[in-house]
Amino acid sequence: MLLVYTHKITPRVKYVFKHICTRILGIPVSFTTVIEEFIAHDSLKMSYARQPLSSEIFIRSNDLLFEQGLSDIDITVLPWLDTKCFFPTGDKSALPFDIFAASFYLISRYEEYLPHVKDEFGRFTAEESLAFQNNFLDQPVVDIWAYKFKDVLKENYPDFKFPKQKYTVKPVIDVPLAYEYKLKGMMRTIGGTTKDLFTFKFKRLYERVSVLTGFKRDPYDTYKYIINKQKSSKFKFVFFFLIGDFSTFDKNINPQKQKFISLIKHVADYCQVGIKTSFFALTNLNLLKEEKNRMEAIINTAIVGSRQSFSKVNLPESYRNLVELEIPEDYTMGYVNHLGFRAGTCTPFLFYDVDFEVQTPLKVVPYQALDFAFLKYNSLLDKEQALKRLIHSVKNVNGTFVPVFHNYTFSKQERWKHFKTLFNIILDAKTK
Repeated sequence: MLLVYTHKITPRVKYVFKHICTRILGIPVSFTTVIEEFIAHDSLKMSYARQPLSSEIFIRSNDLLFEQGLSDIDITVLPWLDTKCFFPTGDKSALPFDIFAASFYLISRYEEYLPHVKDEFGRFTAEESLAFQNNFLDQPVVDIWAYKFKDVLKENYPDFKFPKQKYTVKPVIDVPLAYEYKLKGMMRTIGGTTKDLFTFKFKRLYERVSVLTGFKRDPYDTYKYIINKQKSSKFKFVFFFLIGDFSTFDKNINPQKQKFISLIKHVADYCQVGIKTSFFALTNLNLLKEEKNRMEAIINTAIVGSRQSFSKVNLPESYRNLVELEIPEDYTMGYVNHLGFRAGTCTPFLFYDVDFEVQTPLKVVPYQALDFAFLKYNSLLDKEQALKRLIHSVKNVNGTFVPVFHNYTFSKQERWKHFKTLFNIILDAKTK
């Protein structure tokens, strides 16, 4: 166990030390403000304060973990070894910056509470982030810093047996539209057919008629392929079905249709299942509760978690609603158009509500790659190289790689050509 001496034990201190030491490195941690207790401890120990006590491992603390609420922080990002850092410390510190304050800033999503420009859907964008602006979005810096800290511990405690962590993959399948043509109902089918006709989309019209008459499989019906992949994979897939009511933003199948219910039940026999929150449920607690209950009634068990519509997370409201309904996990922490690490980490973490200064039970599972982010790469080779760099960065810190693909990503549509190849690269990557 690592014992940390600090002049004040705050919720922020406990939260971030447990993420770095326990969640990332697998080392239990406890805290003390009593010098005698610290001196008597005969295993891993360090001090986190303004000045060292003696010759122990010491990291000079930034004020951030001892504050409450929000303040406009002036941050200067500096190069350090093969990565970046901020919140520099003095010469006496074992590391040249306060990794705990810097990590808290990133994983609490402190910057998302501050004023920023949103996109047309009201989302926090990559371009607004400290990581994007300082060119470290492609690195899980919190995990990298944690392993640099582990090196310091090893140097001072060479006989201590550190637990070994393991790289893993958690593939996410997002289903905002279960079928492109099937089960749409008479009015939507007539409307779609008429639109195809008057916009001269005869190829689409032919495909629609072929599917509806049973001569062709619906292009979005890729479930057999995905389930076969699940059967041969050592990683457990997580499906998120949209079962909200039809609206301007959400156009999935009517959740009352028996064939749609049967599809969800069939998938749930092989994979974990959660809800893809509808757009209007993002800000409506009662609607979100209704969708949660609806899904749990279908699968006859608790949902694994949620993924927000349009990958939209507005902090802290979005996560407070999930906490209120006791939804255990969320898979929305990432960017739609950029590969990388929105929260600076590839290790799932608990949501910390900065307004209330409390750690919540909601586990945030950040994703690093949404299929849409690969569309900006022109060739398959460029896509593969970008993906392999991302996987390599996660493997280096024994993290959790979370890719998000949609059911239609595996269709034969030209836009998604070669995406099965990318998915296979992810599933075939060896664990350490």
